[in-house]
Amino acid sequence: MTPAAPPFTFLPGAPGSPVILHVPHSAREIPVDVRAGIVLDDVALERELDHITDAHTAEIAAEAAGLATATPWRFVNRLSRLVVDPERFPDEREEMRAVGMGAVYTRTTHREVLRPEDVDPEPLVERYFRPYARAMTDAVADRLAVAGRAVIIDVHSYPTERLPYELHGEGPRPPVCLGTDSFHTPPELLAAAQKAFAEVGETGLDSPFAGTYVPLEFYGTEPRVSALMVEIRRDTYMSEPGGPAGAGLHRLASALADLVDAVSG
Repeated sequence: MTPAAPPFTFLPGAPGSPVILHVPHSAREIPVDVRAGIVLDDVALERELDHITDAHTAEIAAEAAGLATATPWRFVNRLSRLVVDPERFPDEREEMRAVGMGAVYTRTTHREVLRPEDVDPEPLVERYFRPYARAMTDAVADRLAVAGRAVIIDVHSYPTERLPYELHGEGPRPPVCLGTDSFHTPPELLAAAQKAFAEVGETGLDSPFAGTYVPLEFYGTEPRVSALMVEIRRDTYMSEPGGPAGAGLHRLASALADLVDAVSG
């Protein structure tokens, strides 16, 4: 990626749409200077990217946006989560720090060394994490100002088999896991998602991954911001790990478009 390319992109939707499809983990790009701080050789890094990347989720979101009656807005990370993970807390509140996966990862999915343990995360947090957070905050604020509400739908995927880094991977691994928040996920949003994804297969709640992403400025205080995390099991649409997408991608995009339509009105 050239230095001029932005680390994220915000793609406009229908002017009155409250929906933001957030795609934080779909990219594999790592800037050269950031790559220098990762201790894995090139082969091991590619293997780690296969495991950690939510492959093809940007394509699922793009196809869903094209199918939806009212085009949703899309906020898409253009850099790998191995640069920074924009959905982590950047401080001690983040439980994934226990396995070396705070905002700046020091361990891999298999708990091997990714960066030295004593690395200072602040330069990467300042350069990438905070601008991302500010831009996402602005995107949500804009939807609140124009549409009167914002609906954040996080588009993720997860492996069929549990990886060693997962803190809560002992539970069910349904085709679609819906991550919820007690404040920001109203019953009608959850019901719409369960209906939309029913044709894909069983939907489960908060297992193996739980919670939602809401910018901290609104988290727990702004009821007009609703949020849902959609975690898609990878065998439903692609070859694992890191392989090509299959026909299941189109079925998932159609289901996501149905969800967008259900919550846009």
